[in-house]
Amino acid sequence: MPEYLQSTSFGDVPLTVDESGEGKPVLLLHGGAGPVSVSGFAGMLAGRGRRVLTPVHPGFGGTARPEGLDSVRGLAEVYARLLEDLEVENATVIGSSVGGWVAAELALAAPERLEALVLLDAVGLESAEHPVADFFSLTFDQVVDLSYANPDAFRIDLSALPDEQKRIAAGNRDALRVYGGESMADPSLKERLAAVSTPALVVWGEADRMVTPAYGREYADAIPGAGFHVIERAGHLPQIEAPGVLLALVEEFAEAAVKSA
Repeated sequence: MPEYLQSTSFGDVPLTVDESGEGKPVLLLHGGAGPVSVSGFAGMLAGRGRRVLTPVHPGFGGTARPEGLDSVRGLAEVYARLLEDLEVENATVIGSSVGGWVAAELALAAPERLEALVLLDAVGLESAEHPVADFFSLTFDQVVDLSYANPDAFRIDLSALPDEQKRIAAGNRDALRVYGGESMADPSLKERLAAVSTPALVVWGEADRMVTPAYGREYADAIPGAGFHVIERAGHLPQIEAPGVLLALVEEFAEAAVKSA
């Protein structure tokens, strides 16, 4: 998997990026479940004539996280620099969960690099009426119960995992806490989203109980002109439970974004 060294305002950041396919660029940003949670969807996008860049957020997947990289806005700066260094323009940026939060920040930080923005069950918005579930107080089984339309299909025994996978899972959790904080929200985000100029689509799994569709509607309402679509029989990770439906939505939206440009 290729590695890049991104120069940022807080120092050099080593970045692991999987690249697949050829064609119009897609930047695919994973959530707290790590890069494996978007790898299948990356393959589907690549098979549809897209150049798909799937970075690993530093600290996830066993990678190192520089001490100065400790916020979602910092991650957005890293990815803005990646797009610049690779001379990527007119990118469709797709972000899942905390990756959706990063994608939203990227749309604010580097709008000149983006053609379309897709947020999948994103976090980051502070909502008094529809708060995000307290992820760090939940057991793994409780997270699975709240995250999937069909939880039993995705339940695993963490204790049975090899030690290396346990270490990676613990590292993912620690990195998520550093980037998103205990609340997984930024009180300033909602107001700042009014400045997003990239065509945006907010997609939510109907069965998501970690971050409910009502929260998703709030997110869409905060972004000027954003569309909102709920996918049936899917939860917090529609790219896993309903990838075909999601792919069709993304393709239709990206095509419309090009025509409206």
